Formats: sequence, C-alpha cells, structure tokens
Amino acid sequence: PYILTVNGERYRGNLTLLVLPDGAGLEVINTLPLEPYLAGVIGAEMPSYWETEALRAQTIASRTYSLYIKRRFGADRQWDVRKTQANQVYRGLSAESATIWEAIRATQGKILTVSGSNGGEEIFAAYFSSTCAGHTENSQNVFGDRSPSLDGVACSYCAGVSRHSFLAWPKVSIPVDQVNQRLVDRYPKLSDLGGIATIEPTRLSEYVGLQRITQVRLTGTNGKTDTLRAEDLRLAIDPTGRKIKSACCSLRRESGNFVFDEGKGFGHGVGLCQYGAEGMAREGFSCESILQFYFPGSHLRQYY
Repeated sequence: PYILTVNGERYRGNLTLLVLPDGAGLEVINTLPLEPYLAGVIGAEMPSYWETEALRAQTIASRTYSLYIKRRFGADRQWDVRKTQANQVYRGLSAESATIWEAIRATQGKILTVSGSNGGEEIFAAYFSSTCAGHTENSQNVFGDRSPSLDGVACSYCAGVSRHSFLAWPKVSIPVDQVNQRLVDRYPKLSDLGGIATIEPTRLSEYVGLQRITQVRLTGTNGKTDTLRAEDLRLAIDPTGRKIKSACCSLRRESGNFVFDEGKGFGHGVGLCQYGAEGMAREGFSCESILQFYFPGSHLRQYY
C-alpha cells in the first residue's frame, strides 16, 4: 500500500538504501511483490494501448524472466533484478494503466517452463526484444545459454506493424578512438591489444533476407587478437542500444571510423519479438499461441 519517490519517480512498496564500500555511493532497492512490480514493467516494455493478447503474452514472459533471474542470480546479492534494459525496464507508477493491470490480473501467477534434463519442468530465461526483422535468434549465439525453447524462429509478423526505423536503420559511424575507449572501459583486458585496429565478424547467422553477426574478432595495433560476442560489442560501444539498434548489420572500418551499416531490427532478437506479438494479436492469435510460437515447446503453467 506504500508509495515512495526516488529521483522524482513514484514506486510501490518499500525502500532500502545500502551504502556501497569506499564511499562509492548508494544502492537503492525497491522491494515489492511480483505482480505490482510487473505493473511497473509491462507498460515500460510495451505500449499499454496494444492488443490485449500481446500485453498478456508480454506479462507472462516478463514474469517468467523475473523469476528465472531471481533464482539464478538473486541468492548472491541483496536484490533480484535491475530496473534498466540490462534486465527489463521498470518505471513504477508512471508505467501503470487499467489495461496493464487487466493483463496482470488475467494471467496472475502464470509462467512458462521447459522440460528439464531430470524429467521435470523448470523456469527458463524468457527473453524478449523489440523487433526481430524477420527471424529471432538462437539464445546460445547471443547470450551463451541453451534452451530448446530459445531457438530462433522465422517471424513475418513484425514487418507490418513495427516502426520503419526499427525494421531498417541508417548508417552509424563512430570514431575509432571512441570505440577503443568504450570497449576498454567495459572490458579492461582489451587494453592488451594496444588500440583496436580492426573488428571483423567471425560468426554469422544467415536467414532469408537477414544476417546477424554473433561473434567478432578484434585485432590490435600490436597484432594481438581477442573475441567478443557481437551483442556485447554493440552495447559496449552504444550502451543505449538506440543508435546501433541490433547486430543485424554490416561492419567495416572507414578511415577514422567504425561503420555499422544496412541495419535491421531493434534489440538482441532472442525469444519474444514484441512487435511480432502485436502483429499476431492483431491477426487474432491468442496469448497462448503467441507464446508457443516464440518459445516453441514451452509449457504454460500456473506457478501460484
């Protein structure tokens, strides 16, 4: 029943402030039940005016993802999920609406599971991103984890509803010095390369009309090399993810710049394609059908 304010934004629940070691600042933790938490997530991740079945599919995916991250990482820290796109965006009361609460109440306690190796069922990382632009990606190629329900699927549903700037985005040029600095800041071991001279794709996923870089080789000015997953490279260079919108692009060096060109899609491309879910909902598909399409072989279960 409590409402608190942090940096001008209102949130439900309780507040804990932890002083970080060596005066590094504060860790701000908002504690609340899962369903009210989701009320601050769904409207931040998907427009609240979208189709009911798309909102319900997003709610179940977000609930599943939250529980998976809590179970896998939460035991080693004093919080469960981040409020940013590093996990899923959480904006508290500003994201809530009547349609969002309807989607939450209609799906309360429902999650997705996959068949486990021991014969039982287990929660998995039900990833989602904005626009796949034609084909979702195998999670192993992006995040390194493996799940039978996170293999890529051909998707034609986002093409008719996604923004044009998400389906095809313009050339992005970033100075070599800036790329070097951002990569070394994120991955200090790359300083061993003495400055990055070239970045070359070494692994690609090829689909009809779509090519996604999944791994790159970095070659330094001293001749040493290292590799990175393409998604890690993208978000190190552009932490917002709003310029280099995806790894579905070409990559080259032109004089003093690294150039990302012929870009398609928005986000990492794994799991639920959000604009695709909206496209399916507009065509009359149910929440269950949407989830089964993007998470093939998964099971919809009543967790609580």
